[in-house]
Amino acid sequence: MPGEHTGPIEETVPPVTGYRMLLPDQWAQVPLRQGTEEAIRRILDDAYTRMPKDAPPDRIGPYKRELERRFRGAVAQAQQTKALDLYLPVKPMGGNFSLGASILVSETPLPRSAEANDRTDPADLAVQLLSLDGVEGADLSSGEIDGALAVRREHVAEANPGEGAELASRRVEYIVSVPGDPDRWFVAAFSTVGGGHPRDELSEALVEWFDAVMANFRWRRG
Repeated sequence: MPGEHTGPIEETVPPVTGYRMLLPDQWAQVPLRQGTEEAIRRILDDAYTRMPKDAPPDRIGPYKRELERRFRGAVAQAQQTKALDLYLPVKPMGGNFSLGASILVSETPLPRSAEANDRTDPADLAVQLLSLDGVEGADLSSGEIDGALAVRREHVAEANPGEGAELASRRVEYIVSVPGDPDRWFVAAFSTVGGGHPRDELSEALVEWFDAVMANFRWRRG
């Protein structure tokens, strides 16, 4: 019959246009390339509405200024990394505004040494990408997230007051190959100071929580 197709039908998969992470309401997204100021103002204004109504006026002003200083400082530091999005827990349990944890989302290209070698194993490429910052002694593992290769790295970053890190932090990074685009890698980096020590019970619980977040990570497709 004219127009009848009897051969195999190729299923076209829409290209990846973004990502989706399921986070509780306590966490807020700050886009770092567009709409940053609008997000900052919205988050701060919301935080101000949760201040005690009977708080002394002479304490409200200094509290707001310190809150904004810390929050803007965290955002500015994230912007220096050329990342895409920053997620912060702006409504933690107990009603206190805290910056004790964060998730930084970015994108990274292939290392130059690997661009010309199509035979390089994807997992090896991911490890190369993670090793660019010189972190040693990290725990590495690999698997799949939403059908894409993922490499997980976990380590403790020591305190560095000169860089604004007053406490040591526990860090977990996932680097995920973007489906259909072998030159692009998605990176989600989680950091927490826990209850003041990178190996305390709160840190352990938050790392488990972030692993669960990434287990439910999904791509957005056009």
